[in-house]
Amino acid sequence: MAKYIFVTGGVTSSLGKGIIAASLAKLLQARGFRVTIQKLDPYINIDPGTLNPYEHGECYVTEDGAETDLDLGHYERFLNIYTSQANNVTTGKIYQTVIDRERAGDFLGKTVQVVPHITDEIKRRMVLLGNDGNYDIVITEIGGTVGDIESLPFIEAVRQLQWELPEGDVCVIHLTLIPYLRAAKELKTKPTQHSVKMLSETGVHPDIIVCRTEEPLNNDLKRKIALFCNVKVEAVIEAMDASTIYEVPLAMLREKLDIICLRKLNTTLVPEADLSKWKNFLEKLKYPKSKVSIGLIGKYMELQDAYKSILESFIHAGAMNEVKVEVVNLHSEGINARHVKEKLEGLDGLLVAPGFGQRGIEGKIIAVQYAREKGLPFFGICLGMQMAAIEFARNVLGIEKAHSTEMDAQTPDPVIDMMEEQKKITLKGGTMRLGAYPCEIKPGTLAHHIYGKTLISERHRHRYEFNNNYLEQFEANGMIASGINPESGLVEIIEAKGHPFFIGVQYHPELKSTVEKPAPLFVEFIAAAKNYNEMRSAYKNPLLQSEMI
Repeated sequence: MAKYIFVTGGVTSSLGKGIIAASLAKLLQARGFRVTIQKLDPYINIDPGTLNPYEHGECYVTEDGAETDLDLGHYERFLNIYTSQANNVTTGKIYQTVIDRERAGDFLGKTVQVVPHITDEIKRRMVLLGNDGNYDIVITEIGGTVGDIESLPFIEAVRQLQWELPEGDVCVIHLTLIPYLRAAKELKTKPTQHSVKMLSETGVHPDIIVCRTEEPLNNDLKRKIALFCNVKVEAVIEAMDASTIYEVPLAMLREKLDIICLRKLNTTLVPEADLSKWKNFLEKLKYPKSKVSIGLIGKYMELQDAYKSILESFIHAGAMNEVKVEVVNLHSEGINARHVKEKLEGLDGLLVAPGFGQRGIEGKIIAVQYAREKGLPFFGICLGMQMAAIEFARNVLGIEKAHSTEMDAQTPDPVIDMMEEQKKITLKGGTMRLGAYPCEIKPGTLAHHIYGKTLISERHRHRYEFNNNYLEQFEANGMIASGINPESGLVEIIEAKGHPFFIGVQYHPELKSTVEKPAPLFVEFIAAAKNYNEMRSAYKNPLLQSEMI
């Protein structure tokens, strides 16, 4: 039977429960255990699909098309395995399931209550992944902060499972904050004591306390926390701020978090975790040989979590190319024809990010035109690919009113449009292509060079498509469709002939980029930016120019 680890958080939100959970999972996986992670979110939305990115960061899409919390991206990037809709459960899903059962008469007229009906459904979801025999250990991250009203049913479900499951099958980790008061030059444990007390009052007592801190915890502080929180001294784990999230597994290895968990779970210790690949990645990440500047154009630039997977993909691709990727945030609303050169001329590459809605569209189109005409490496994802198509139609094909029906429903030239069968669907999300779809790549194209094969599968999250009525005209003028969905004939990849690197994709390659398998498109985009940077430096340096000649 599977073992279960629950990760709760206290004192404040955004402490990094997802990173701690993913780091622990990585250590256990490196020891040979089959591990998965799931996230239980206390909000009432069914999923994050309809949430504004300003509210909740990016919406992460799994292979099976589930719109999930961004923490699932961390899980996949660390473990290099796929998650699914079963890995993200919200209060909305729980209540929807229970209410549907009540309407179907499953409760035989009984009064439906939070306890036991809601908590029973939560418990069913908590052990679901562990029941099929595919995993040895299931780690569950409980969203929110202990003390929140919304989280109480989830904490109660953990309490019941601690009582129902056999001894040694459950371990509870509580992540908390040890603030450093600079005026007093002291670390304070009182918030942690109160947080653990609040958790204990619900009937759940933590086995391990992981302490986020800016300064090292000395042994006296660890003993104090252990004494007042009723845990062993060795179960008080220091989690100092790191320069990158990818250092956290090694920090947890030094603190022996995996060993302490395995002992609590009565599991035989297996050989040391093999993190040689991880350490090699970190070495390249921390000691790059050069630097490139990439412009990231989007409409949610104020919140970095809105583009979390893209930023992490830059890190993976940068390490592969042994360069530091310096991301320059560019708000699309601030770009116009008069200032575009000033904003973009210092860049080595340009990525136009995904998004929805009218705001900032014209700025993106102007930026794409600059990249196409100046030979600046360009990469467009989803909406970014659509902006590249509109820009090409307007400025090369001379179709002045080319647009997307998402932004202009009355455009006479809908270069980007919704498929006919989609137009009749009214439910939010129902019109979308979600999850993994196949793509056939034309041999001899840039896309073929990047992937090294003619059939790939990538994840989607969009509802508007390239209008194939314009495809022949595009290809006759140098913008080719190098990737096509074999089932629907929809365009998946476009690329410009004669350009050093100009490619747009309808899907989201950032969603499959991991530490061990960086997304090929990002790797080659950064390689092109690196080459562009070197060429530009050579032209500025007379000595290098003569060497090139």
